Amino acid sequence: MNNSLKDKTIVVTGAGQGIGNELCKTLASLGAKVIAVSRSAGPLEALKAECPTIETISVDLSDWNATRAALAKIDRADGLVNNAGIAIIKPYDQLTEKDFDDTFNINIKAAFNVSQIMIPKMPEGSSIVNLSSLAALKGFMGHSVYTMTKAALDGMTKSLAIELGPKKIRVNSVNPTVILTRMGRDNWSDPVKADPLKSKIPLGRFGEVNEVVEPIVFLLSEKSSYINGQCLAVEGGYLAGN
Repeated sequence: MNNSLKDKTIVVTGAGQGIGNELCKTLASLGAKVIAVSRSAGPLEALKAECPTIETISVDLSDWNATRAALAKIDRADGLVNNAGIAIIKPYDQLTEKDFDDTFNINIKAAFNVSQIMIPKMPEGSSIVNLSSLAALKGFMGHSVYTMTKAALDGMTKSLAIELGPKKIRVNSVNPTVILTRMGRDNWSDPVKADPLKSKIPLGRFGEVNEVVEPIVFLLSEKSSYINGQCLAVEGGYLAGN
């Protein structure tokens, strides 16, 4: 698996922190040519300092035209990971129009825009991986808008898998449960909220960042060459019993 990513150009959005940041480091260690995209310049500079081979692009992905201008310089991509995302967790009746628009703009509109920009630059054998969520497959209290965006992302995954299959470009999503990134810890730090969900996970815990990074690397690699249009649940067995 490692050798199949050597010298491949992989674009990763949401690279400033969490899963995207760790994914960039892992891909770089495997010899991939990583292009890390994030709104936050500071974390990108720190990533570049740690992994000098990584190319960085700072752009607000919620800005459609700025994204197109920033990514125009990329002439080829063998892999794309639509990882950028936000989670605004509130009861349904407390969500604002801004909450709705911000979540949709990043979680689905930006993923659509980036994909539309990059697909013409992707040769046969390329792979797209969308970072979805268990919330796209199951309903959770306070996740209504977040769930809608991730369900839409899964829909895009399946539609693009059909459209791009004849071009030999695969499209899959990874659907994790709570992963202990900073965002995950912030949203699930209260035991009153977290423990009932953990009790439904047969492994009895939330996931670690590397436990999502490795499946993404697999889906980007040639080892997954016949896997297409799938939504891979990474959730410690939650769906087996719920």
